[in-house]
Amino acid sequence: MSAMLESGYCGVRPMTVGDLDAVMAIETAIYDYPWTRGIFRDCLRVGYDCQVYVEDETLLAYSVLSLAVHEAHVLTVCVHPQKQGQGLGRLMMNMMLHKARRAGAETMLLEVRPSNTRAIGLYHSLGFNEVGLRPDYYPAPNGREDALIMARSLHD
Repeated sequence: MSAMLESGYCGVRPMTVGDLDAVMAIETAIYDYPWTRGIFRDCLRVGYDCQVYVEDETLLAYSVLSLAVHEAHVLTVCVHPQKQGQGLGRLMMNMMLHKARRAGAETMLLEVRPSNTRAIGLYHSLGFNEVGLRPDYYPAPNGREDALIMARSLHD
């Protein structure tokens, strides 16, 4: 666990390299095809908006957001398996929506597996709509799985 975590702290803060052990523990618990430590390190290095949610010294959620001139792209958002369904995914998504608006983005995009109905429900409840499909985007046990492309306007 990162030495940067303060006792009793609860909230969202920037991800650091010191968080990667905890991030990888969640990533590998959730996904059959997880990102690598190198991918997260590269996201930090290139300046993507990488955030973590920490509660009482325990990292429980994280997100990575790419901000471009008029577009924001959610690269990942993940919540510890024992904390799912308690609003942390919504909290992280709302934080990213706020940051994207402040950065002047007009649209936010993301990809999601069609089999991830729980995430799709969250995204729909936040105003995202399906706008396309990326065939064979994700690795899957029997080959590849498509990705739904979802988007929402940031002009509310």
